[in-house]
Amino acid sequence: MPSFKGQYEHSVDNKGRVAFPAKLRKLVNPDANDRFTILRGLEPCLYLYPQDQWEAVEDKLASINSFRKNGRTVIRNFLRYAEDLALDKQNRISLPSHLMEWSDINSSAIFIGSGDRIEIWSPGKLEEIDNELDFEAYQELFEQVMGDEPQHGL
Repeated sequence: MPSFKGQYEHSVDNKGRVAFPAKLRKLVNPDANDRFTILRGLEPCLYLYPQDQWEAVEDKLASINSFRKNGRTVIRNFLRYAEDLALDKQNRISLPSHLMEWSDINSSAIFIGSGDRIEIWSPGKLEEIDNELDFEAYQELFEQVMGDEPQHGL
């Protein structure tokens, strides 16, 4: 399983095409066949999953009880903006216009490796999120999430 990491900024052309970072491309499993699923993230960014990783997400979604309102709400709102796409011959992806508008991506996009997926951010939105991040609060959060003692709910 690849572990996507790092940050890469690329220009977005007027058709919404952006170069897929070479360092991230090297980590994509060949089984993905240069195919991806892109959708709204849980913050004002886009999530990009290689096809093989997306299949694991779909398996998890399939286990949600769709007879319960919370299950239906999560499935609906997670999948409603999902689209399949593929790299073109120049190793670019075409960002759907409605997702670009939602995430405020215009002439530049920042790719951030996030383990099993890649986040795509507007430089302005990422700067806003970074400016809200208090380093001491982040240290405390990191210790809660990564510390040796199990934390309930984390």
